[in-house]
Amino acid sequence: MLKTRFTELAGIEYPIMQGGMQHLGVPQLAAAVSNAGGLGTINITIYPGMADFRNAVREMKRLTDKPYAVNISLAPGLNMGEKIHQYIDVCGEEEVSVIETAGRNPAEFVPHIKEAGIKLIHKCPGVKYAKKAESFGADAVTIVGYEVAGHPGMDELGSFILINRVAASVSIPVLAAGGIADGKGLAAALALGAEGVVMGTRFVATEECTIHPNFKEMIVNSREVDTMTCQRSIKNMARYAKNNQSAKALELELSGAGLEELMPVISGKLSQTCYQTGDTQGCVFAMGPAAGLITEVKSVKKVIEDMVAEAGKTYKRLGDILA
Repeated sequence: MLKTRFTELAGIEYPIMQGGMQHLGVPQLAAAVSNAGGLGTINITIYPGMADFRNAVREMKRLTDKPYAVNISLAPGLNMGEKIHQYIDVCGEEEVSVIETAGRNPAEFVPHIKEAGIKLIHKCPGVKYAKKAESFGADAVTIVGYEVAGHPGMDELGSFILINRVAASVSIPVLAAGGIADGKGLAAALALGAEGVVMGTRFVATEECTIHPNFKEMIVNSREVDTMTCQRSIKNMARYAKNNQSAKALELELSGAGLEELMPVISGKLSQTCYQTGDTQGCVFAMGPAAGLITEVKSVKKVIEDMVAEAGKTYKRLGDILA
């Protein structure tokens, strides 16, 4: 067992959280993470209707009796508005342990989340945002470094710097995301002041993830240099695997294309379809350079067990060095 303020806050055994993972944060994967001692996460963007979302939460309760989180994206482009309150209502009624917010300041929803008795983790890309999250009542923050798959923020700061800076700047627990896929990464994050880690790419390459096996194979065969970033011009920088579609997105952006022209190429619906068919070149695919650390598809349980064991060996090695 690895005990930190995050494990105590979430009521879990190990300080390892599954990222929100758009289109992939479903009960099958999330429950496996929770059952293995981490904090699994389901994503509301998969469930636009309240009945479907409630069914997903109840499926989680059927698959695990352990704590889990619900990721609520507040990205302006999703136009959720008052619907967010409906998701929070369901979370409260179904006794969800943790809500993770991302995309913009969630201050307007914090009273509702707190009234429902739910812990709040806010995902953000820098020190000033983490301080703001603490000021409006977040129980913890996830800090996304430049290495993170999906949306790393606009400042292009690596995880090592951000973890260290944020942990020294706030009093609430800090979770580290970006570039972490093994026990050495977990040990390093904890050494820098984090109270836990959040992983996406590593959990995609697991037996329980519902994505087509072609994408898991893509991760296993990728190097740390096989990702790229784009969407800077629309203030929504994203990190994707290098493939035909991400190359097309970057080419369009460099030619001066705006959001309207980019959307058919970076569409989440397109990715959702490809995740089912196995077309690894036909959509943008959020993948971090941590893929270079992943050499095989494992069960979620084995991923977490191996991480914890490797973290222990890493600290023993450091203890021997410092002795």
